[in-house]
Amino acid sequence: MLEIRRNTRGSYPDVFTTQALDGLHALAPLDDNRKAVMAKRIARRDARARAGQRIAFLDPASEIPGTRIRVEDARSGAFVGSAIPTDLQRQWIQGTGPAARSGVSTEKSIRNIAYALLSGADGWMFDGEDALGQLSTMALDNQRNLKLAIHRDSVFMRTAEQVAAEMNQWATGFFGRAIIADWRKQLDFTTKIFRARGLHLDDRQVRRTDGGGFSASIVDMTLYVINNQQHLRDSGASIVLYLPKIQTAEEAALWNELLSTLERFLQLPIGTIKVYVLVEQLEAVYQLMEIRAALGEHFVGFNTGRWDYINSVADAMAWDRSFVDPNIDAITMTYGYMRNYEDRVRRAVNTPDSRGQYALWQGGMEPNIPVGSEEGVKRAMERAVAGAEREEREGASGKWVAHWKMVHIVRPVWERAGADNQLGRSFPPLTYTDTDAADLTHLEAAPRTIRGARDLMSVAIQYGNAFGQGMQAAALKPADFFGDDDVLYLMEDMATGEIRLSILWEWLQKGARLTAADDETGVKDGDTFTRELCERLLKEEYAKLLAANSRDVHDHSKTTTLPIAREIVETYLRDDTKLPWYIDLLNITLGNHDLNEARRRIKLLADAFSATGTRITANLDF
Repeated sequence: MLEIRRNTRGSYPDVFTTQALDGLHALAPLDDNRKAVMAKRIARRDARARAGQRIAFLDPASEIPGTRIRVEDARSGAFVGSAIPTDLQRQWIQGTGPAARSGVSTEKSIRNIAYALLSGADGWMFDGEDALGQLSTMALDNQRNLKLAIHRDSVFMRTAEQVAAEMNQWATGFFGRAIIADWRKQLDFTTKIFRARGLHLDDRQVRRTDGGGFSASIVDMTLYVINNQQHLRDSGASIVLYLPKIQTAEEAALWNELLSTLERFLQLPIGTIKVYVLVEQLEAVYQLMEIRAALGEHFVGFNTGRWDYINSVADAMAWDRSFVDPNIDAITMTYGYMRNYEDRVRRAVNTPDSRGQYALWQGGMEPNIPVGSEEGVKRAMERAVAGAEREEREGASGKWVAHWKMVHIVRPVWERAGADNQLGRSFPPLTYTDTDAADLTHLEAAPRTIRGARDLMSVAIQYGNAFGQGMQAAALKPADFFGDDDVLYLMEDMATGEIRLSILWEWLQKGARLTAADDETGVKDGDTFTRELCERLLKEEYAKLLAANSRDVHDHSKTTTLPIAREIVETYLRDDTKLPWYIDLLNITLGNHDLNEARRRIKLLADAFSATGTRITANLDF
């Protein structure tokens, strides 16, 4: 039923082991279920747009599809969940990032894992999704590196010793002290977590023998768990995954079936694999308790991300011309619909299940990196600490950071608080009123400016360029601030590129009103964000990137991937049928540097979705 791309299996025998291949074939029949659930997702989106209908709560008397659990029972906690394993009880800081780099040797690529496991983070989510480049065989390099590190291969241990010395040298200059006393002992401190790709994506190296795409979720989860579960369990560690892009409890139930099937294949007790769910889709917030119940003994917690969630709100409300987001920097976790979303998550995790067990709430991402001018770093770190203090006060048991250098800056917030976690903290019970539903798309007055539009456009183009170069996570900032060390680079991944285009799409397609005058463009307060204005800004921001030095925009990309990144931005913005996933445009052009071919593929994708609602997700270069 499955086919592995060309010589890939021979190049990665340590990843595609006999047991791993058997596991993939054991789970392969469930890919039909996955495709059916994804078709329902697109159909719901289309039906709501046609009817002008907002997302609503489920009927409490209904049954969660794929389970025998009634919605009202899920909401009341009448289901069996999971106890929190020892190595997840204290997760004050979880770092995030891929376990591989593009186009370098294993010795250099595996440094990512050394930085992570020596960072002092309580957990590290090794990313197989938004922050991992998909160029060539990076997903398999990611798997290979994780296996080498978890199995303590000599290539990893040599690298870890070198990296520890470099990290201490940096820390001595920044903090005035070393941060790693015993590097071998430090490697055991951080809980290893893996994020698989979402159900909406096809793998780039494995497909069906009929040429159809095959689930990236199944490939990622199966390879990671089968290749590492024995060593993790022998060391007393849990097997932990992050599950992304879940929109409904039905999708959670499918994940539960995938997890249980894999556990049965490995003859492990059901519930051995533990999962966090990233709450990054608006529809999921209407079904939080239902998602907990559907994942049962696998579920340990929710994470409140920012970027993907903003994008999902914009996407769900694309049909409503009155719904227009402000500048992206105004949409913080205390803004309107974001504040209400976070509140529902913390109330959901603190609702006990039938055994009186609660779940964890892991707070959002800190994207800053302490690299820049002294004053710029000082201001950014003050904001980072203040953000962490707010989340701790609101009930989060920890948060994410996007770079290892942030761990010892943010972790003291929870060290001062002292408690391992905030399980069972008292909050009002969840309610399911019309007001509750409306609050999840609640807009507040905030700026919508030319400065905001330039920032959105510049970073969106840069991100598409970075993706094409194999850097799915990249340190970026708007072109107008290149060379200004008072403005720090932020770690950006696929979601941050996507939300920038979603907001620009809203402004353009809904005729957004700007809230401030701009002397350079002649825009006045209250003017409309027109197509002509959008095209002018795109032209100007693109010119700045072409003129930038190679530190900010690699020179070799200016005639290869940068023009394609611009083409993607133009296509996304001008299409009045909003494409559901920015990643589809990035993937269909990946590995291609010919602008005309890229245009052909982009048009193929856009036309297919516009005509029939069909997403092209298979690897055209298989």
